[in-house]
Amino acid sequence: MIKTIHIKHFILPFCLLLMLHQSTFTQDKNDSNIVSPLLTGNEVEQPTLPFNNSWGSDILVSTNGFGLGFFYRHEYTPELAGFVDFSISESKDEREVERYDYWTGQSYVLGKENRFLVMPLFVGVQKRLFREDILDNFRPYINAAAGPTIVYVFPYRDEYFTALGKGQPRYTFGGYLGFGAFFGSERSTLFGLNVRYYFVPYSSGIESMKKGTAVEYKNEFGGLFISLSVGSAW
Repeated sequence: MIKTIHIKHFILPFCLLLMLHQSTFTQDKNDSNIVSPLLTGNEVEQPTLPFNNSWGSDILVSTNGFGLGFFYRHEYTPELAGFVDFSISESKDEREVERYDYWTGQSYVLGKENRFLVMPLFVGVQKRLFREDILDNFRPYINAAAGPTIVYVFPYRDEYFTALGKGQPRYTFGGYLGFGAFFGSERSTLFGLNVRYYFVPYSSGIESMKKGTAVEYKNEFGGLFISLSVGSAW
């Protein structure tokens, strides 16, 4: 009797374990036999969100200093997008030579007359490259933009923020050409790097420096920029 009881106590858990194992094996087997819904037609593929619109900010770095920008972007097709961007950045004269005063601890540029802030409002297009050949977490592109630009001119001799109130805007037209890429597979978040060359001419020139009695004018307010873009899409 004792032996029979021991056998029953052993057989019952064993049978339960066997049934559980068989059920798990059958489920795994069924899962392994599932083919892509596109092939079987038995499942409905979950739609992918388009994320056609995006906005964000640009951090600009150049030999002239730093800048900050903002953009709005809309995708018309998987390969073509349009955008609007606005930025504020410094522009310096390539003839400037910065010196350092050890007595005051301040730096200065001999003969410098004016400072410049460049504020373009550009409309542009962006063309994605190699979409069929490169994984989606690396999306290279080329872009171009153009539009009206304000060159804000304010005196160098005054303290920076005091001089801002004494400045005057000058109006011109500019643009840029660039290439770059967005990184990451998450399409709802944008993170990218763009190298741009800005063309911002001012044909009549703006007084920039003085050498003795001679006045030197600055005619070009563009240059090479690296832009770090961070944004979100919806």
